[in-house]
Amino acid sequence: MPKKVKATEVAAPAKLNAAKVKTKKSPKPKAKTEPRVKVGKEAGTARVLSSEVVYQGPLFRVLHDKLIEPDGRHNERDVIRHHGSVVILAMDNAKNKKDPWIVMERQYRHAAQQYLWELPAGKLDPGEAPLAGAQRELEEETGYRAIQWKPMVEYYASPGFLGESMKVFIAEGLMAGDAHPEEDEHIDFRLVKLSEILKMIDKGAIMDGKTLTAVLLYARKQAIKRKK
Repeated sequence: MPKKVKATEVAAPAKLNAAKVKTKKSPKPKAKTEPRVKVGKEAGTARVLSSEVVYQGPLFRVLHDKLIEPDGRHNERDVIRHHGSVVILAMDNAKNKKDPWIVMERQYRHAAQQYLWELPAGKLDPGEAPLAGAQRELEEETGYRAIQWKPMVEYYASPGFLGESMKVFIAEGLMAGDAHPEEDEHIDFRLVKLSEILKMIDKGAIMDGKTLTAVLLYARKQAIKRKK
């Protein structure tokens, strides 16, 4: 028999009152007159003139690139390069397909300076296949394995400076086991109903981008299916 994880409803903070803000149309920008460099066959992609590693860490590296952008402008960009990450929407929908139990994690995020509720996720190892990485991360962080896996969406969380893409997988047919997170990971996980997660989102209790993206997209797709 699979080991059961206690399912609890998560308390969320009170909803913030949104102030009404008056808006007006932005003035039409003037046409730019600076010269353009023709990039010919390279239209659609930038031509990198030079790329310097200014920081190399265990998780990512930072590059300072000098380039010609697709529209011909010369520019300089600082970019964080990363092997990519996977996100897992792991669910137990055996009893209720419309309102499944979702595996959620709570952990302290120093960059955000607070605890966040999130879906299981993690970085890919160099050369690792995304599906293999998703299966590994789910088992490491929660002990769960899943019978059925399917990709849902890939997106860039902050493409202005971060080259990390995040691939979201749906995992169904959960089998519980023992978690074995990395030494620096202190994760509290539990099962929460989809309907409760949506309430948390409405109240502002979930601030993690990958969780908002995956849960809301999944809920939207399910609502469209029910209407057909």
